[in-house]
Amino acid sequence: MEPAARGDTMTRGKDVGRTRVRSKNKSQSSKQWLDRQLNDPYVARAKREGYRSRAAFKLIEIDDKYRFLKKGGRVVDLGAAPGGWSQVAAKRVSAPGDGKVVAIDLLDMAPVAGVDFMQLDFLDPRAPDILKEKLGGEADVVLTDMAANATGHRKTDHLKIMALVETAAQFAGEVLKPGGAFLAKVLQGGTEPSLLAELKRHFAEVRHVKPAASRADSAELYLLATGFRRV
Repeated sequence: MEPAARGDTMTRGKDVGRTRVRSKNKSQSSKQWLDRQLNDPYVARAKREGYRSRAAFKLIEIDDKYRFLKKGGRVVDLGAAPGGWSQVAAKRVSAPGDGKVVAIDLLDMAPVAGVDFMQLDFLDPRAPDILKEKLGGEADVVLTDMAANATGHRKTDHLKIMALVETAAQFAGEVLKPGGAFLAKVLQGGTEPSLLAELKRHFAEVRHVKPAASRADSAELYLLATGFRRV
């Protein structure tokens, strides 16, 4: 959470239980972000339940419905930091033990039990082969919650995140075993038709989902492809 600057005060408003942030030193966007964090039930729940980010509940909700994280499964988590998705994946596939989770991020990530993490840019040409070596076989699931740094320009941001998704989808096609699943964050406005067409060639079902834990005012969606098949 963003630290409070000197002179900041957090006060209770008329709405019972809601914390409001008031400061002459913060930008409006900064105050809005902090206000949202302080009053987000998923942020509070993540702290209570020991998850590193509210994003953990997005994966929990999607998997509760579609059941692709199974005991003994092998999972690759792309863009893993700070580790919320890796925590969920490790628990659901029983890693360490029966399952295995391999994770990568450009940023460092504190260790997660059962997760083999490496700090490296997924776009680094070395990354796919290193991940495959660590995985030690085919994957059951490839997850990606990667997002490029936002520019504030909607079209540019959409193109940047779709480029990441396309690269992740290509990697998934190389490592998934038959019947495997691919879950990726995209932005509202639609997945590129060419990518959707390619995924539909390789997966039995392809759908867009928006879990309740994804903020209503967020443009993010998740693309879930299940039933991988080699063609």
